[in-house]
Amino acid sequence: MVVFARLVLVVSILLFAVSDLTIARSRRSADDVLGTQRAAETEIRDQVNAWSVGLAGGLLEGAPIRFATEIARIVNDNGQMHVLPIVTRGPTENVNDLLYLKGVDVAIINSDSLEEYKSQVPQIQQRIVYILNLFPSELHIFVRPEIRTLADLAGKKVNFNTQGTAAAYSGPLIFSRLGIEVDKTFIPHPVALEQMKRGEIAAVVFVTTKPVDAFVKGKWGEGFKFLPVEYGPKFEDYYLSSYLEASDYPGLIAKGERIATISVPTILAAFNWRPDSPRYRRVARFVDELFGHLDRLRSPGFDAKWKDVNLSARAPGLERFRAAQEWLNRYATTKQSGGP
Repeated sequence: MVVFARLVLVVSILLFAVSDLTIARSRRSADDVLGTQRAAETEIRDQVNAWSVGLAGGLLEGAPIRFATEIARIVNDNGQMHVLPIVTRGPTENVNDLLYLKGVDVAIINSDSLEEYKSQVPQIQQRIVYILNLFPSELHIFVRPEIRTLADLAGKKVNFNTQGTAAAYSGPLIFSRLGIEVDKTFIPHPVALEQMKRGEIAAVVFVTTKPVDAFVKGKWGEGFKFLPVEYGPKFEDYYLSSYLEASDYPGLIAKGERIATISVPTILAAFNWRPDSPRYRRVARFVDELFGHLDRLRSPGFDAKWKDVNLSARAPGLERFRAAQEWLNRYATTKQSGGP
């Protein structure tokens, strides 16, 4: 009995030893599999992040976020980049995001958005550079019949649309430069236009691409009109000369007549990364993909404004992103040498 008990004990010990060895091997095998999975996930994560670009667009109802989404469509197509369009609170907020928000490499801004940051960031025009001048947003100052000149608006109610829109930011800034103090309101333009018809508001200010449906399709009595704004030295830092004409608003402007105005360039901008930094290389690849496939954006299915985008057009007040200028230089050289 004693021998049998010892034999049972020895067998039990051996079984436990074999079981422990099997468990240890199983654990090592599971750890190896888990380690391989983690390594693979790390590689995927690094690849995705290496060429991802955050693009600050704008409000859901605005043109900038639509442009940002269309840019992402063509840049992402060949798998070389991963552009992430971001809904934001508008062009002025986008400057802040470009300066301070992690993950934002590129943003759509209005040229005069930089004005708000001049005192806060004295070297703002060295820290932000432009990639592409996308489209102009024309200033429309639409007034009642009794208003004949800009000076007539002094002290009168003028609507600048809701806060966060281009008109709500650029409009008051432009009036300040004109030296005209008005009673500013910030209500939705459709509401303001109805109040304007009843004589409760003297004028509405739009800052957007022409033509504007409200003026093309709306019914306006005699005397309702656009006021001219002449381009001059006070606007040279951020704005461009423009005009409104009969082809834009045939019911409000006589054939052959042009009304002078200014436009606010809407710009695709980037942070001015050091050329030896990973973020610079990321945006440089983004530029290559965007510029190289711009013709696709001019095809049916994309915003018609892409057809007017000129790669060589400059943006007032900013230097061009180095990689963008280098791309244009290479393209010009290829054209001169008879390349495609």
